[in-house]
Amino acid sequence: MKKISLIIPFYNEASGVSAFFENLDKALASMRTNYSFEIICVNDGSQDNTLEQLINCKMGREEVKILEFSRNFGKEAAITAGLDYAKGDAVIPMDSDLQHPPETIPVMIAQWEQGFDVVLAKRTDRATDGFIQEVTARAFYEVSRHISHIDIPADVGDFRLMDQKVVAALKGMKETCRFMKGIFSWVGFRTATIEYKVNPRLCGKSSFNTWKRWNFALEGITSFSTVPLRVWTYLGGAITFLSFCYALYLIVKTAWFGADTPGFASLMVAILALSGVQLIGIGVLGEYIGRIFMESKQRPVYIVRQIY
Repeated sequence: MKKISLIIPFYNEASGVSAFFENLDKALASMRTNYSFEIICVNDGSQDNTLEQLINCKMGREEVKILEFSRNFGKEAAITAGLDYAKGDAVIPMDSDLQHPPETIPVMIAQWEQGFDVVLAKRTDRATDGFIQEVTARAFYEVSRHISHIDIPADVGDFRLMDQKVVAALKGMKETCRFMKGIFSWVGFRTATIEYKVNPRLCGKSSFNTWKRWNFALEGITSFSTVPLRVWTYLGGAITFLSFCYALYLIVKTAWFGADTPGFASLMVAILALSGVQLIGIGVLGEYIGRIFMESKQRPVYIVRQIY
C-alpha cells in the first residue's frame, strides 16, 4: 500500500484545527482502502492554543505526527521540516485554513499514478485576494518570468503533489534563505497541472501582510536571478555615456556662444538624482550581500522543540 504524506503548517490557527481535520477525513475516507496517509502538522511557534488543539485531534489518529518548533520560523521553514520528516511515496504540502480544498487530493493522486512526478494545483481566480494583492502578485510573476532563469508558474503556490524522488532532490538543497516556490520549480521533473477554486478562509485572517509579501517577493527575485545586479552595470554605462555627450555639448556651446551662469536648481537636481541612483544600487547590492552573510552562518532552517 502506497503512503501519502501531507504537510500542514499551523500558525495561530486554533479556532480552525477541528474543522480542518473533519474536512480532511471526509476527503480521504474513500482512499484509505488503497493508500495509507501520514499527516505531518508543523506548529510554527503559535501564540494561541493551536498545539493543544492539534494534540486533541491526534487522539485516535495514529497517522498524525506533530512537529513543534521552538519559535516561529516561517512557512518556508515549516514546509522544509515537513519534507525532512516525510516518509511517503508522495508528499503534498497544503494550508490549514481550507483555502486549499482537501477534495483536490484524490485528483492529484490520480495524476501521480499516471506517471507524473509533480502535480501542480493552480488556482482558477483570485477572488479571495484584495485588489493590491492581486495586482502585485501578477506583477511579481511577470517580472520573475522575464528576469529569472527558472519558470515559476503563475497562480501556483505550495499546494502540490511531489513524488519521493522529487522530495529527495529537494532535501539536497541546503540554502538557508529559502523561497520554496522557486526551489520547487528549480528541481524540474515531469509535471502536470490541475485547477482548483480557492475557498474563503475558514476563520481568522492571514498573518501574511503587505510588508511580508514585499519582502517575500524580494527573496524570490534575489534567490533566482542576478539581473538586478546586472542592471546597475548597464545603468552606470548609460549615465556615463550621457555625461560624456553632455560634456561635448558644453564644450561646443562654450566655444561658439561663450559660458553662461550655471543654475543652482539644475545642479542640485543632477546631484540628488545621481545620489539616489547610487543609493538604490548600493541597496540592491546589499540585498545580495545580506543573503551571502546569512548563508555563511550555516544556521539550521528550523529547530524542533518536541515531536508528538
